[in-house]
Amino acid sequence: MSSGGGGTTVQTASTEPWEAQRGYLERGFSNASNLYSAGAPSYYSGPTVASFDPTETAAQRATIGYATGPRTAAQQAAAENALIGSLGGQTGFDPSQTSDLLAGNVRTGTGTPYTAMEDALTTGVIDNLTGTILPKVREAQVRYQPGGGTRTDLETNKAITNAVQAGLIKPLAEMYGSAYNQAQGMRMPTAEMGIQQRQFGQSAYPSIMNAPLGMYDSMGTVGEQRRAMSQRGIDQDMARYQYESNAGQNALRNYMAMVTGDYGSTTTQTTPRPTDNTAAQLIGTLGSAAIMASGSDIHIKENIVPEGAKWKGLNVYTYNYIGDSRPRRGVMAQQVEGMYPHAVTTIDGVKHVYYGAI
Repeated sequence: MSSGGGGTTVQTASTEPWEAQRGYLERGFSNASNLYSAGAPSYYSGPTVASFDPTETAAQRATIGYATGPRTAAQQAAAENALIGSLGGQTGFDPSQTSDLLAGNVRTGTGTPYTAMEDALTTGVIDNLTGTILPKVREAQVRYQPGGGTRTDLETNKAITNAVQAGLIKPLAEMYGSAYNQAQGMRMPTAEMGIQQRQFGQSAYPSIMNAPLGMYDSMGTVGEQRRAMSQRGIDQDMARYQYESNAGQNALRNYMAMVTGDYGSTTTQTTPRPTDNTAAQLIGTLGSAAIMASGSDIHIKENIVPEGAKWKGLNVYTYNYIGDSRPRRGVMAQQVEGMYPHAVTTIDGVKHVYYGAI
């Protein structure tokens, strides 16, 4: 379209979609309108985080129950008492026994094993004196000194002394000496045994206390694995939901991307009004107005030869303008008008092509 005002010409060119595109575009825009009217899909309605597995819950309850229960409190108190006792030098003996061991005492007399041993030795000595030794002394005295005398008494006393020393005093001394030495030898090993027992208890305390916790931790690990599996299932459900919710939009987006080409536009160009209607002047004027191929009208060309090539479905020719021998290359406006009518305009009876509209 052109209109004159002073020394200018205003030209408006409208382009429309390619005819083969129109049906596809209409369907695409109709579907887009329907999708917009339907609104955005609702948010995923299912759970998005997997809850604790029953095994995890059981492990948590057991852990808390064990950590706060009476069993742990009793073990803790016993371990602390053993530790305090060992730090104070506690052994496996009561205070009286510990005192005797440290002093090297050996208890004798009533209530000890040595009383019975002393009685046995004493009885043995007396029996030996009365049954064997003294009768032999008297027999010898009667044989060599009838009627007895002071010498007889001396021999008797000597026999008694020897018997007591050999049968009673010496065995008792050896027994008590051996018992004393044995007691001294057992003192430190016995005390060390008690200390070692408590040291063992101290070293075993952490493992004893933590053993149930390790078992509960293993249960918790199983529960975590199960929950992870549940979470993967939820994630897959959410991904499927997102895919299905956006399937329509994605399909429409792909559909519209395949409907390629210019959907149409309107441009307005203002150019100086030509002072001469000759074809050459008109071509120069249109060229200054950014018309990419002015004067494509077949009637202003000569020496037209088809190249056999195609450009956007149009035949391409070599030619020259009438009155201008310089060779050129392009299309014919009449053919363009048949396929792309919006790309052709007529000015003063000459057809011109807007290459940008093809």
